[in-house]
Amino acid sequence: MTDLVLQADDGGVRTLTLNRPDQRNALNLALLRALRTALDEAAADRGVRCLVLTGAGKGFCAGADVREWESLAAAGTPEDPDDGWVAHAHALVRELAAFDRPTIALLNGAAVGAGLDLALACDFRVAGTDARFACAYTWIAYNPDAGGTWLLPRLVGLEAAKRFVYTGEFWDAPTALARGLVSEVHDRDALVDGGMALARLLASGPTIAQGESKRLLDEAHTRDLAAQLVAEQLAGERCAASDDHREALRAASERRTPTFQGR
Repeated sequence: MTDLVLQADDGGVRTLTLNRPDQRNALNLALLRALRTALDEAAADRGVRCLVLTGAGKGFCAGADVREWESLAAAGTPEDPDDGWVAHAHALVRELAAFDRPTIALLNGAAVGAGLDLALACDFRVAGTDARFACAYTWIAYNPDAGGTWLLPRLVGLEAAKRFVYTGEFWDAPTALARGLVSEVHDRDALVDGGMALARLLASGPTIAQGESKRLLDEAHTRDLAAQLVAEQLAGERCAASDDHREALRAASERRTPTFQGR
């Protein structure tokens, strides 16, 4: 594992920490590649039942590393369409959004631009009271280009998303909570404990059923009701074949709390 992304496991919870604190964890090409590798390894490890993404130091992620962009532009170096910043950023957001187990962005400080888009691709966002959010693309006269225009309106609504993007204004943690951008807000000293409590709760759940439910919820807007009912039935058949479903039925008949293994 590269030192650009730190990895820690706590039971079924894996935490990936962006580790460029002196650059506020800005996403350069090397960090994007390292994150994709770490995410791929987590996806392949069925012992990982919840994924937490956070940042080292005083901020979650400052977005794209514009200094790297500037240096490449000054050198006249064209971006590789298959191995450049945009290609890896787009792939990372897609892969994170499609991760088939619960995901949490633990937001310790500012999340702006592509860093915010990364958080939006998670299932839940747990923020510290000092967290701040902005569409930093606006500040460089650029449009959001890492999935924010698709993800943001689904959380805060179209009108609020437009204002946020057009103005580049900052939202503090209470505003983000009120508008549905984040799920929970904790005092900075309690942020890790609060986020990990949610992560452990999710990791103790029926992992296969959570994954099927996640996919159904994410894809529901692409189907009408009749088609969604068919998709639910097929997902239910996969859940019914799981060890966790059989354990839940036994627990119900024995009047006890089920113990799920994620299988």
